[in-house]
Amino acid sequence: MIFVLIPVFNRLPHTKRVVEALRHQTLADEIRIVIIDDGSTDGTASYLEQQHDVIGLRGNGNLWWGGAIQKGLKYAMAHHQSGDYVLFLNNDTWFDSDYVETLIQVSRDAGGAAVGSVIHEDDKDPPLTSIGPRVNLNRIAVWDLFNELSPEQIRNPDPTYQVDALSGRGTLYPIEMFERYGHMRTFWLPHYLADYEIAMRFKRAGVPLLVSSHAAVHSPPVYGNDVSNMTWRARLFSRRSSSNIVRRLAFYMLVGSPLQRITAPARMACFAFLRSIHQLKISIKGNSLK
Repeated sequence: MIFVLIPVFNRLPHTKRVVEALRHQTLADEIRIVIIDDGSTDGTASYLEQQHDVIGLRGNGNLWWGGAIQKGLKYAMAHHQSGDYVLFLNNDTWFDSDYVETLIQVSRDAGGAAVGSVIHEDDKDPPLTSIGPRVNLNRIAVWDLFNELSPEQIRNPDPTYQVDALSGRGTLYPIEMFERYGHMRTFWLPHYLADYEIAMRFKRAGVPLLVSSHAAVHSPPVYGNDVSNMTWRARLFSRRSSSNIVRRLAFYMLVGSPLQRITAPARMACFAFLRSIHQLKISIKGNSLK
């Protein structure tokens, strides 16, 4: 059985689309769609009540991504059997009919690995836009492995890649991992970086983290983490901001070694200052060339 956990807040057309994509999977009979609706006001609750093959769980608007996944995990853990899987998925995604089957096959071939998805944007040529995270804990830096590939590699990617973390936009886990290593840490990471933290926790325990280039989720170009229209205060402290400094500090203190945890605040401040200086130099140089 594959428990597909999908946190949603409004955006009902997206939810309908991803449900249809799951219904057309080659393993559709083994899939249990679990949608965690965190207080939507656009008719999502009514839609879920009408779907006989969808388990709808309800939140009060304060779950955020991590809390919604945790609620779904509790349901899966109460109904699973040995050998089952959990798939984290966002509702603004769609995929081919063999998507889930591909993730499971890659996991089995790698001895029970956690397996993530690449991201494709349909209006891009080539469509590949993201592979998976690289994380440098010492330098407080996160970037996408995609940025390390040549143009030829982007057009002809390897079948699988090893990454340092996995996102919530299509990642399959053998359910036993949650029994052994725990669930979401919603107090510290209610929203952004909660997906990276749990994947990195599994990796520290010896679980391989892979991304399959044959398992692609198709997505719109903006994935919900745009902070360009936020005020500086909202960027730094809002739960809706991927740049929230409190949550970023919590993340680095949770995933690092004891020494990295102790020094995380100082290193975050130091590298933030150095990067600001670097960006300022680039801006000044650009203005001088105009």
